[in-house]
Amino acid sequence: MGPYHALMVHFPVAFWTAGSVILIVRALSDGPLARAFDRVLVPFLLLGVISGLIAYVLGLMVWPPDTLQTTPLGRNHMMAATWSMFYWASVLFLRWWVGERVWDGVVNRLIMLGLGALGTGLLTITGTLGGHLHGAPTFLSDVLRQVGWEVYATFYFPTWVLVLLAAMIVAMPVIAGISRRAAQRPA
Repeated sequence: MGPYHALMVHFPVAFWTAGSVILIVRALSDGPLARAFDRVLVPFLLLGVISGLIAYVLGLMVWPPDTLQTTPLGRNHMMAATWSMFYWASVLFLRWWVGERVWDGVVNRLIMLGLGALGTGLLTITGTLGGHLHGAPTFLSDVLRQVGWEVYATFYFPTWVLVLLAAMIVAMPVIAGISRRAAQRPA
């Protein structure tokens, strides 16, 4: 199953990388090309989530969770892969639920720009950790080491960060719902 995971993981990486580029371009531009890119954003994110789930399951078939959890690198990769799946599924939900209104106003555009940049970073780290597991480390590991994260040691979040993440997970759909209702009210 190892070769299948290595092959399959390229699909969510491609779709989510394209999604990140689209988010960034659309946040910075209102031109016809940016609008055309935005029309394919939801399908790209959906295909990324579907192919990501398949790659995730294949990864669990190659390295069962009890095996992955015996090494810090394995735990970090599993954690980053899980974050990536939920992150991109949340961005998909936000963009699908709110629709074109995510681009209304400077604040919304800055939020979407930030989401695109954050998604790019998360995807890069997940791929780097997977490359280490596969035996192909990258120079990004040295960059991560410079900012204080040793990829061969288990990465821990302080409790306050976990609380903040939980609040954001709840807040994103709530904000999307409020936005949608506000836009549907007659003026």
